[in-house]
Amino acid sequence: MHMFDGLAISASGLTAQRFRMDVISSNIANANTTRSEYVDGQWLPYRRKMVRFEPMPGGFASALQKAMGRGAPGKGVVAKAIVGDPTPFQQVYMPEHPDANEEGFVLLPNVDILKEQVDLLTATRMYEANVTAFQATKAMLTKALEIGRG
Repeated sequence: MHMFDGLAISASGLTAQRFRMDVISSNIANANTTRSEYVDGQWLPYRRKMVRFEPMPGGFASALQKAMGRGAPGKGVVAKAIVGDPTPFQQVYMPEHPDANEEGFVLLPNVDILKEQVDLLTATRMYEANVTAFQATKAMLTKALEIGRG
């Protein structure tokens, strides 16, 4: 592990969680959007989005350690993809709604505001933990430089 790897790992976590917060904000903003995508002659509501994270590739050293059966240290995390939540849309009886079908039902997004708030709180706590780890690593590096100077 190199001297600044701890900072890079925390920075990758900060970036990933910030991106996750942006996606959650988009979900909350579109919680009542009934027209998002036109498919097969009908409008579909907004589909909840989620972020898929993966560990950052560690390069040759990581591959060598893995091949030797040893666990290589992590290099951080990256947001690999935004995926749609497969949960079915909500169907609500609202015959007066302009997007209602012949039976009077409207498809609403599969966004649960409570779930989004919990996800946002979790992402915020993870962001704060990465800030704390970043500051601790920075303090250790500063002390190491002071030792070398003295």
